[in-house]
Amino acid sequence: MTDAHAPLLSPIRNYTNRIWMAPLTRSRASMPGNVPNEMMGTYYEQRAGAGLIIAEATPISPMGHGYYATPGIHSEAQQAGWKAVTDRVHAKGGKIFLQLWHVGRVSHSALLPDNQQPVGATDVISESKTYIDHSMERHDNTQPRALETHEIPGVVQDFVDATRRAKAAGFDGVEIHGANSYLLDQFTRDGVNTRTDEYGGSLENRLRFPLMVAKAVVEAWGDPSGVGYRISPLSEHKDVRDSDPQATFSTLAKGLGELGLEYLHAVETWDRSEVDPRLDSVIPAIVKSFKDAGGKLYIANGDYAPESATQAVDSGWCDVVAFGRPWIPNPDFAARVAQGGPYREPDRDTFYGGGPEGYTEFTSLEEEAQEATSTR
Repeated sequence: MTDAHAPLLSPIRNYTNRIWMAPLTRSRASMPGNVPNEMMGTYYEQRAGAGLIIAEATPISPMGHGYYATPGIHSEAQQAGWKAVTDRVHAKGGKIFLQLWHVGRVSHSALLPDNQQPVGATDVISESKTYIDHSMERHDNTQPRALETHEIPGVVQDFVDATRRAKAAGFDGVEIHGANSYLLDQFTRDGVNTRTDEYGGSLENRLRFPLMVAKAVVEAWGDPSGVGYRISPLSEHKDVRDSDPQATFSTLAKGLGELGLEYLHAVETWDRSEVDPRLDSVIPAIVKSFKDAGGKLYIANGDYAPESATQAVDSGWCDVVAFGRPWIPNPDFAARVAQGGPYREPDRDTFYGGGPEGYTEFTSLEEEAQEATSTR
C-alpha cells in the first residue's frame, strides 16, 4: 500500500473511494432481446472495488438503440438480467448506477422496431458510423427524422419508465446520458439543434427537453442523491457542436444543480495530449454553476492516469475521477492504484462484442498472489 494516491483512495459522501468506473459500451448483451447476461454479471462483479460503477450506456426504449448488443432497460427480461448483475455487485460490497441512454439520430434502421428511421432533434444525418450485427462492421447511420413536438413528452416518459425499472433492478442510482452527441446533447447544442418550436432556437428552449428529463428522472427515482448527469461540453464528437459551450453548459449545470443532483460528470477530453485550451475556463465555470445552485459532486473524466487524477482531486479541480479504459484489463483497478500498479494495457480488438476474452478473463492482484504462493 502506498500513500501516493491517498486523495483518490479517500471516501466521499457514501462512496468508499474516488476511483470510479466510467460507463463503457462493450456490446456483450444476449441477442435477440438486448438482455444482460451472466457474463456481464461476472464483469461487473469483478470491478466492484470502484467507489461507484457507472454501468454501460443502456437504451431506455426500443427506439433508443444505436449499436448492436447493447443491453436495454425497457423489458421485463432486461430488468431481470440487470437485477442479477446488481445482486452480484452488492454481494461484493460495491455500488452501481445505470446510465440511461437514448442515441437519437446516431442509429441505423436495422436496429430499430420495424426498420423505422432514427429520431433526433432534426433530420440531419449523423456523420458517425455504427455496427448493426455480430460482425461489428461499421455502417453509415440512417437518415433520421426530427421528433415532432407532441412526441417529446413521450420520450420523457420513456426515461421515467426506465428509471423505475432501474430502481426495481436494484441499481443504487441512475446517470442521465446527456453527452457525446446522443439525443439530449442533440437538443442542447446550437450547432445541431435548428428547431423552430419551443425546443429549439434560444438557450432556454434548447435546454427545455434535457431539464424536463432530469426533473422527471429525479421525481421517478424519488431522491436527487440517486441521479447524476453526464455532459461533454468541449467535445465536437460526431459533428455535434456548440457556439458557446461555457454559456450553454453553465446554464444547463445551474438547472441540474437546482434539482439537487448527486453529481455532474463531464468528459473533459478524449486525449490529454490534445487538451482544448478552453478547458481551464469552461469547466470551472460549469462546476461553479452546478454547485452554487445546489448540486453535489463534480466527476472528472477524460484520459486520466492515476497520477494526474490524484493531482486533480488534491487541487480541488474535481471531487472524483471516473476512469474508463484502465478498468477494462484491470478489474481490480482501485486496488492496483492503492499499491502503485502494475497496470495492464487494454486490447482495442476486444472492446466491442465477442466473449470473455478481453472482458472477464483477467486475474486480480489477489488471485496472482495466491497463484504465486501455490507454485512455491
